[in-house]
Amino acid sequence: MAHKKGVGSSKNGRESASQRLGVKIWGGQKCIAGNIIVRQRGNKHFPGENVAQGKDDTLYALVDGTVNFHRGKYDKSVVSVIPAAEA
Repeated sequence: MAHKKGVGSSKNGRESASQRLGVKIWGGQKCIAGNIIVRQRGNKHFPGENVAQGKDDTLYALVDGTVNFHRGKYDKSVVSVIPAAEA
C-alpha cells in the first residue's frame, strides 16, 4: 500500500514559461528600424554599427538594412546593420 497521500497538484506548479531568447533575424536577412535582432541575457552578442542595446540586453536595429554578424575586438561576436542604401 502507498504510504504517501495522493496530493498530485500541490507537488506541481514549478513550470515557468520559456523566455523565447535567441537570434530573431539572422545574418544576411533584411530588417527595418526597430526590429529585434537578438534577445539575450548578458552579452553573448555585442552591438555594432546601427545597432543598439536595450536594458534587458536585447539588440535592435536603428536603421533599415541587412543584418551582419562578425567578429570584433577580442574575437567577440558583433552584430551590425548595413543600411539599405549601401547594401
